[in-house]
Amino acid sequence: MSQFDRDVGTWNLLISGLGQNSEGRAALIFFGRMRVEGVEVDVMTVISVISICADMAMIIHAQQVHGLVIKSGFELYLPVGNAIVDTYAKCGCMGDACLCFQNMPFKNVISWTSLISGYAKHGFGVEALEAFHQMEMEGVVPNKITFLGTLYACSHSGLLQEGWISFTTMVNKYSIAPTMEHYTCMVDLLARAGRLYEAHEFIEKMPIKPDAKLITAFISSCCHHKNVELASAVGKKLLQLQPQEAGAYISLSNFYGLVGDMEGAANVRRLMLERGIRKEKACTWIEVSLKVHSFESGDRSHPDYQKIYDHLRVLIQKMKNIGYVPDTSMVAQNVEELTKEEILLGHSEKLAIAFRIMSTPPGTRFLIVKNLRVCADCHVFTGLISKIEGREIVARDSSRFHHFKDGVCSCGNYW
Repeated sequence: MSQFDRDVGTWNLLISGLGQNSEGRAALIFFGRMRVEGVEVDVMTVISVISICADMAMIIHAQQVHGLVIKSGFELYLPVGNAIVDTYAKCGCMGDACLCFQNMPFKNVISWTSLISGYAKHGFGVEALEAFHQMEMEGVVPNKITFLGTLYACSHSGLLQEGWISFTTMVNKYSIAPTMEHYTCMVDLLARAGRLYEAHEFIEKMPIKPDAKLITAFISSCCHHKNVELASAVGKKLLQLQPQEAGAYISLSNFYGLVGDMEGAANVRRLMLERGIRKEKACTWIEVSLKVHSFESGDRSHPDYQKIYDHLRVLIQKMKNIGYVPDTSMVAQNVEELTKEEILLGHSEKLAIAFRIMSTPPGTRFLIVKNLRVCADCHVFTGLISKIEGREIVARDSSRFHHFKDGVCSCGNYW
């Protein structure tokens, strides 16, 4: 097809298709080519591109597209406004998300849900609930996704009573039948707060059979609170469900490793192999000078990998000088302690942080994105680095955002 046969609809199909198939970088390249060829963008173009920026947390690209939206006069279109709010929230810029939300001339349930979910992911539980109440006052009726946002916000902020109120409001006031995701949020809310037996009773009384994700969330909290009895009992149920997600097996294996049952951990990993379950490789990416750099655990493929590891070792030594002790408890391999520390050194988020510090001026705020949940050791590491290097570091993992500044994380270690 020649460039004269390609209209805006053709480009939109290509860009959105690539974005929906996890090919965001390629989609942005074609978006650039579309602009070079002089094809005028439309509303569908900017919605697709801004959503890709959100998924990849590419804040500089997102800001450029936002500028294009304003220049093209698309900011008054409700779906565009909703996408921009969602994008800034997913790029770690909740203040900008709020500002864009306030400037929207019209708002619907999607607009409010985007704001509430953004607050939830950033751990701003009180703000999420305030937005929900304001939404009700303005006569906007919440949907099941809205309540997922409020429950998630309560779960990640320790708002136990408010979480129960939100759940009962959903059921009794709005007659919304809870889905598995809502039940999972409630179990997570109770278990994170240390109410493990109450959470277990809630699971037993659920009108639907719990799935692997719900039980995995419960086991993670059992692991955090070191409740061997409940974790062992529920772990057996988890394996009986034959989950297809590697995370379920990893959580159970980590639990056995934490309590010193190396045989139990090995059995779970052996079961993974027998069932053909592969662990998703941990990956962290950052944006530097409009280019995305990706790092996998133990990665040595980056052109500057030797400099990165050397700099990382310098940072680790600085941290040890002020009392840092690597948390090797979650390393499942039965190897020497020094080898475990080397494994931790190669975690993807550590590599990304070291490279970002090397590549930017002192004091620069930056964002990293990880495809899996950040581990306890990397959480401590990032906090200490923010203090030693005088950086504000925003980390987005598969669960939530963590804002590190002066050695303190916004989650208050409640994650």
